Amino acid sequence: MQDILLVSGTRPEIIKIAPLYHALKAHTRANVQWLHTGQHGEMAQQILACFDIVPDIVLERRGSSLADFSIGCREQLEEVMLSRSWSLVVVQGDTESAFLGALAGFYHRVPVAHIEAGLRTYNPDRPFPEEGIRQMIGRVARFHFPPTPRAREALLKENIADKHITMSGNTVVDAQQWVMNNRGIRRRAEGRGHMLVTVHRRENWGNDVEEICHAIADIATRHPELEVLFPVHLNPVIQKPVRNILGHVANVKLTAPMDYLDMQQALADSWLVLTDSGGLQEEAPTFGVPLLVLRDETERPEAIEAGCARLVGTRRETIVEQVEALWSDADAYRAMQRAGNPFGDGKSCEYIVAALRKGLSYTPHNQAPDFA
Repeated sequence: MQDILLVSGTRPEIIKIAPLYHALKAHTRANVQWLHTGQHGEMAQQILACFDIVPDIVLERRGSSLADFSIGCREQLEEVMLSRSWSLVVVQGDTESAFLGALAGFYHRVPVAHIEAGLRTYNPDRPFPEEGIRQMIGRVARFHFPPTPRAREALLKENIADKHITMSGNTVVDAQQWVMNNRGIRRRAEGRGHMLVTVHRRENWGNDVEEICHAIADIATRHPELEVLFPVHLNPVIQKPVRNILGHVANVKLTAPMDYLDMQQALADSWLVLTDSGGLQEEAPTFGVPLLVLRDETERPEAIEAGCARLVGTRRETIVEQVEALWSDADAYRAMQRAGNPFGDGKSCEYIVAALRKGLSYTPHNQAPDFA
């Protein structure tokens, strides 16, 4: 029987690997093992429980710095790789956990599958360190699953053989459909709904966060009937300016960070989303919610090109102008609302399982019938 190792460490990884875990368990005879690196702790446990997943292997997080975590994680992954003859290592995205999982597989000559491959800005500083990590994983992976044609083209330009690339769409849409079917997520808001705001990216720390907050205050003051929902990241560099600038604005509701189900419900009930999150750029279109990206560039330009999102940056005046334009122009708003989700059709896991079944049947130490 083939042994497949799924490696997760952060909340977004769990969300995007979870539907594939269920698909592999349901449609193959492989022994599927879920490993959690401990990069995210309590937050990760909430997401795992949401998707009815109990990890088979949980690593101990060592130290508080990224360097300490990396050293401890790499050491423990080595023990896991030596524990049996693995057939495949699956990683997702561009986190330290994904990179370490891919590196462990590569060093042991175990094929690595990279979910959500091919995202690129080609600017190593934005996003940092994600851009560097995703490119490094791309050099050691055997199976590449880009979510969009643009991501696939990026991989081809980097001389990755077409036979190793399967355009799958993004498993985040599969995850959303899973919680809609299994957790009852649906629109409950009446009327316009709220404006949802999230900010967390390192490149926006400092003056950019302040600019965003002043823009939110301007919008909320102009439209007292509009509720603004702002789950505030726990990092003090976000907490301080958000609470100083927005804490006194009556129609701005500042909350603790939301778990996955609460965030999906908040998206479903939104009129508009303002965010620097990559994940929300992928998720909001599922619910037909227009999105303004609070960044100068994005590795998910498909949302911009499809018309369901706009890239607005972090300047106060620009943010206010863009929100006001959508407030007053119903046709422009509806056009964004109806653009659809360019990132997936909810069948990504089907495509990935089929590609792995075919690809692993040609890997020397694996037996195709075990994966059938």
